Amino acid sequence: MSPDSKNFFNILILGVSFMFIFTAFQTCGNIAQTVITNLNSTEFHGSGYTSMSIIYGVFSASNLISPSIVAVVGPQLSMVISGVFYSLYIAVFIQPSTWAFYTVSVFIGIAAAVLWTAQGNCLTVNSDENSIGRNSGIFWALLQSSLFFGNLYIYFAWQGKTHISESDRRTVFIALTVISLVGTVLFFLIRKQEDTKTPGEEDSTNELQGDSSSSQSKMARAVAAFKKAVKLSFTKEILLLSVTTAYTGLELTFFTGVYGTCIGAVNRFGNEEKSLIGLSGIFIGVGEVLGGGIFGLVSKKNRFGRNPVVLLGIIVHFIAFYLIFFNMPNDAPIAPMEGTDDIAYMIPSKEVAILCSFLLGLGDSCFNTQLLSILGFLYSEDSAPAFAIFKFVQSICAAVAFFYSNYFLLQWQLLIMVVVGFFGTVTFFVVEWEAEAFAARGSEYSSI
Repeated sequence: MSPDSKNFFNILILGVSFMFIFTAFQTCGNIAQTVITNLNSTEFHGSGYTSMSIIYGVFSASNLISPSIVAVVGPQLSMVISGVFYSLYIAVFIQPSTWAFYTVSVFIGIAAAVLWTAQGNCLTVNSDENSIGRNSGIFWALLQSSLFFGNLYIYFAWQGKTHISESDRRTVFIALTVISLVGTVLFFLIRKQEDTKTPGEEDSTNELQGDSSSSQSKMARAVAAFKKAVKLSFTKEILLLSVTTAYTGLELTFFTGVYGTCIGAVNRFGNEEKSLIGLSGIFIGVGEVLGGGIFGLVSKKNRFGRNPVVLLGIIVHFIAFYLIFFNMPNDAPIAPMEGTDDIAYMIPSKEVAILCSFLLGLGDSCFNTQLLSILGFLYSEDSAPAFAIFKFVQSICAAVAFFYSNYFLLQWQLLIMVVVGFFGTVTFFVVEWEAEAFAARGSEYSSI
């Protein structure tokens, strides 16, 4: 097998592995709070929102140490071990226990940081400047397709159910655990590169051979990288983009955890309320894949920069928030097991609910594709600390949002996203205008 074929094979395996793992995990996250509110056991007192808050909080902090872990363990084994923890988290729902639920939430936060750091390394070493765009696109498409399969299963398996029984819960989560384990095992098929460099390693022959000073050199580079990240986090561009990144963390929380819970709590949807959660996840995925594909393909031909795409994203999201405000009862995010019989400003419509799911996915893809693009352009020489800051801010805000989702009514959650989204769009515009001016002086902007 030629090197190019080997690299392409590795990218496909990487994407398919993530597709399996996140088919299980994202489906789990989408239905977790609904399942928990349907538990009859008085011994379980967990909250899906609190669990996700813990996961993202630990994930954020773990971004500081994950490069060192991957450097020591290696990217392939790091992804395998992380995949095992993802599977354990899902398996907890087979027989829920409060202490196990929250304990595994902590471990999966660490595993998530390691998994994504190792994924970035694997993608990089199997790509060059000519194939990185193609490979990133393939990986993105395979990853986002994970939103289809698990949610499609939920849609058909829970069709006509108004209450999730113990048998229903176990069947779903046993299946999701097996799917996650399949994705984890697939990581073993990734073929090692002879010159693969893990984070923290340089090109020197002595270090690749592991000479006596390599551990000290890794520590020195780790400290230097940490200092660079701290210094970078106080630059004007990063501070401005952090507002935009904060918004992506808030809306990520909403469409991955809160919105599905809202749909499942609306009694006026009749016997379809639970299966609609799966259909909602499918249409979020349609919006994500459609937006990511379109903006990924046209990025090199776009003469107008990134601002129009971000503007489209915020308009799409504002329309979605407006429709959700009118369509969903205010107490839907925190409704009890019995659901809610309240109505908002219109009789709840299934069609409007699913349309909003599509709009949430489409708007999210607008923001994330353009944030990744501008970070890669502005910090091509310091990409690692720049993207670490991006993940740090996004994860912290997601953790905060999952925490307040336990208590805030729908109107306040929507208001927070509207305010932060507006200012995040403005700050992105400012950075983009500066990037455009910089590109006009030093490089051809339209080719970025």
